[in-house]
Parts: sequence; structure tokens; C-alpha cells
Amino acid sequence: MEEDWRRDLEQWLEPYLQALANKTRRRMCPTYIAGLIGPGDRKSIQPMAARIDTLSYDRLHHFVGAGIWDSAPLEATLSRQADALVGGDKAWLIIDDTALPKKGKASVGVAPQYATVLGKNANCQTLVSVTLASGEVPVMLGLRLFLPESWTSDTVRMAKAAVPEAFRAYRTKPDIAIEEIDRIIAAGVRFGCVLADAGYGVSAPFRQALSARGLCWAVGIPRHQKVYPADVQLIFPVAGRGRPRVRHVPDVKSLAAHTMLEEAKWRQISWRRGTKGRLSARFAVMRVRIADGTPQRIGAAGAQHMPGEEAWLVGEHRSSGERKYYLSNLPADTPAKDVAGAIKARWVCEQAHQQLKEELGLDHFEGRSWTGLHRHALMTMIAYAFLQTRRLAQTGRKKKSLRSAPSAEPTGCTPSYP
Repeated sequence: MEEDWRRDLEQWLEPYLQALANKTRRRMCPTYIAGLIGPGDRKSIQPMAARIDTLSYDRLHHFVGAGIWDSAPLEATLSRQADALVGGDKAWLIIDDTALPKKGKASVGVAPQYATVLGKNANCQTLVSVTLASGEVPVMLGLRLFLPESWTSDTVRMAKAAVPEAFRAYRTKPDIAIEEIDRIIAAGVRFGCVLADAGYGVSAPFRQALSARGLCWAVGIPRHQKVYPADVQLIFPVAGRGRPRVRHVPDVKSLAAHTMLEEAKWRQISWRRGTKGRLSARFAVMRVRIADGTPQRIGAAGAQHMPGEEAWLVGEHRSSGERKYYLSNLPADTPAKDVAGAIKARWVCEQAHQQLKEELGLDHFEGRSWTGLHRHALMTMIAYAFLQTRRLAQTGRKKKSLRSAPSAEPTGCTPSYP
């Protein structure tokens, strides 16, 4: 069985190897990826090299950490394969981030910062992730390191970690995400909607950048995000004294998202079938105008954001009692069930993060450089795409054999991958 997957891996990697013209690199790439997929609890370079009799630690380390080769052609190949596997108008492009806990302070980007996986501040590296998913099948397309200001303000530290000049200026996570989305669009990847949690959805420039690119999106927001009713009107206020008003103002005040939904109708909506039955929660859905337009002074209220894009405002009341809030620019005629389904589709990227760490050692890299970390991350994404390809192929074979067997009884469930 092991020889089967190794042989399949060599064939599957051929498009990647064509981009690695050097003979040694063409050998190192399959070896490194096989080391990530193969047995062993630790997937850092030293233990992987120790499990390979024919390869030294130095050569494997040089390939990932110091060798001069361009990762862009490999990223482009990954994008093409992911698109062929799960791309299309019904696919999701999911933006998130994942934390790699680290000790010390020498590894590139490591700093005390909020770690989503831990739910608290911790010493870690944070990678902005981009996942293409269809149904329950995710393929990771991008992992880019976020550099906190404690790093970007320290040129000596960045030079020591070999951070390229082009990446030394401070960039927010939403900035990095938009750059990645542009890269993926340029690669020809097909998807129908961009999804993100409130860490990205709170950013008006992020939402506006997605809309400016003609993309549909559904994002989490904090409960205090201001919105206007969809039928808000812009009027000229009557000036009690002084000069006549020359700028329009809204005829109603903006409200926090949770306040806007207080009088809304909440109803039970099911968005998909899980392993224990239908998944459902109570939702309230209404059309609003987002208060993220140009700031303007509005009477005694002071500076307020004018009405911006029309969107869906969604509230979710979970069985635990927790309430979450979302915005989406999906069309006004989109059924509430589809809006809820888009919002809840983001969970699959968390599954991908977990598998990249637990199965493929994403968080095992022990090098300190920018290049080494990103190449290791790229190798784990390629390995993950290979495993997803095999899992889908096996699922297809199982379904075909069930259909062709005349005595086969319905099982009542379908295998879920990954």
C-alpha cells in the first residue's frame, strides 16, 4: 500500500517537477513531500532526514531553507490542480488565518499575538490562509506570514530572518488576503463567493475591495457594526440658521447590527446534513445599507459614516445561546437558506488547518527564515492537495462499486471527505 501511494505521488508531482529545472531539486521535492505524508510523529527536517537512509539532513535543509529557486511556478501548478479538483461557480474561496505556536523570538514573525486556535494571546506565528472548497472538500491554495509591527519596525531583525524587501512594510491581514485573492484570480481559479470571519469582515476596505473586484462575499462582523435600513433616503437637512446645507444626510440614524435585528423575525433554517443529521440554527435575515460610506458630520451626532453598499444582514442564534452576525452582498433575490449556507460553509477551512498540522506537520518547521517557512508551508499544501485527490478518487471508486453491485443495499449515508 505504501509503495502504491509513493508511486502515485511521483506521477502526480510531475507538473511541479517540470518547474524545478535543477536535477537535485527535482529529487528533493518528492522526497520532502513524501516525508510529510509518510509515518512519523515529527515532520521537521531532521527527523524526516533520519527516516531516509539515502538523503542527508544538509541537502534537505538546503532545498527548503537556502536553495535558489522560485516557488511561483509551483504555486501556479497548485492553483490549476485545485481548480480542476474543486473549482467552479459553486466553489467557496475562504479567507482565514492559523497560528503556529512558537517559543523564543528569533523565528520570523513570531510574537505575542492572538492565536485563533488557542482562543487567546500566545507567542506564535500567524499565517493568512486561502482555501478553495467545494462542499466538504477543501484544498489549501495560500499560506502567507503576517508580520506584526514589532517586526516591521525592526529592520535588523527582518534582515536576520531574510525577509524580502518587498514584504518588509507593515501590511494588515486583510491587505495580505486581498493580494492573495488577486494572485488566485490571475491564476484562473474559479469560485463563486469569498467567505471570511469577523477578523476580516470588520474591515470596510476589505469588503469594499472585494466588491470593487465584482466578487460575491459573506463575512462575519462584530455585533456593533453600524447599518442603515435598506430604504434609507438621503435628504437636505433644513438649516435653522447660517448657510444652507450643501450635503445630503441620511433621513434616519444608523444602528448597531444587533439592535437592527432585535425586532426581526427569527426562524429555524437548516443549511446542510452533518454526520448526526441536519445542521440548523435560528436566523434573522434582512436587507440593509452598510454604514461604511464617506464619513460626514450629521448634526449633533457628529461624524458618521454615510450609507454604503446594500447587503444582507444576518443574525444567527445558536443552540448554545451565542449570537453571531454577518454581512453578505449576495443578490437581493437569494433565498435565506442559501445565504445561511454560504455563511456556514466557512467551517471546512478549519478542518484543513487541523489536517495540515496533525497529518502533515505544518507547525513542525524549525527554521527561522522567511523563505524556509513559506517553502515548508507550500510543500504541506502540495501534499494536502495530493491526499485530497486520492481521497476523492477512492470515494468515486466506492460509489461506482456500490452502484454496480446488484445486491448492494442503500447505506443511508455518504462518505465525507476529507
